[in-house]
Amino acid sequence: MAPKTVLITGCSSGIGLALAVRLARDKQRRFQVIATMRNVGRSAALAAAAGPALGRTLEIKQLDVCDEGSIRACLDSIPGRHVDVLVSNAGVGMVGPLESQSLAAMQSLMDTNFFGLVRLVKEVLPDMKRRRGGHIVVISSIMGLQGIVFNDIYSASKFAVEGFCESLVVQALRFNVAISLVEPGPVVTEFETKLYEEAERADYSRTDPETAKIFTDLYLRNSRDVFASLGQTPEDIAEHTLRVIEAARPPFRHQTNVAYTPMAALKHADPSGALVTDAFYKLVFKYDAVLRFGLRAIRLLRWKSRKVKAGVRLLGFK
Repeated sequence: MAPKTVLITGCSSGIGLALAVRLARDKQRRFQVIATMRNVGRSAALAAAAGPALGRTLEIKQLDVCDEGSIRACLDSIPGRHVDVLVSNAGVGMVGPLESQSLAAMQSLMDTNFFGLVRLVKEVLPDMKRRRGGHIVVISSIMGLQGIVFNDIYSASKFAVEGFCESLVVQALRFNVAISLVEPGPVVTEFETKLYEEAERADYSRTDPETAKIFTDLYLRNSRDVFASLGQTPEDIAEHTLRVIEAARPPFRHQTNVAYTPMAALKHADPSGALVTDAFYKLVFKYDAVLRFGLRAIRLLRWKSRKVKAGVRLLGFK
């Protein structure tokens, strides 16, 4: 069987890089990977990680999801414009008090996170429909299901992504085209690290002192604990995405972090929204010390688990 052509966006770092390398180094050679990025000048890390797969099962191409011409040129460079699997991964983040963020920055984020996906799908879907086959995989977020305090605009972009895919999936299935949303929680990447470092240095003079204090003293401090305790690696997300791609019947939604499943369930348990809103309010403003203690306990348990697994491997057990 010929390998599937997989086009992935946002491959210069993080999840995109990890997924491109994972698929390109597949032992069964089931995939021919087209790893794209806006600036190919930033491809050194991907090239190094790909190793001998580069030029064989992986090639690097330029693609800017905010530029229709760039998307079209990339697809035109693929024989027959044939893409079996599209992985829409390119995205940007935004965190902080709403009053401190410019409308231009918000529009730019939506242009990448939401309209970037729309542009990609508009280009690949017609051919997939003609062939009666294909798979569109979208790296979404748990924040596309549940908004998180101080992530207002980022959550909005992911809600838009989820609504777009939820609307499109029924039509796509008529043409035997699968759509899958991969929904990670916190992922420890260069992207996230830089975002939070910038947030710590940002100017919050355009918001009131109480809101600024809540963000810097509560949110940023707790976020560090959340990422340290519950964060997954890009390689973790790559493995989850691989399972979605290779599934005989791909799921529409796939959450990568079981710690966040109760949060999604809580929202759907009460259609009024009162239950989840009250739970988050109390978690942030009343029981933040309990939250931090719990997160640090989880971090310790995960550290011990890794040590045990490493010891088992040293002893030669699987």
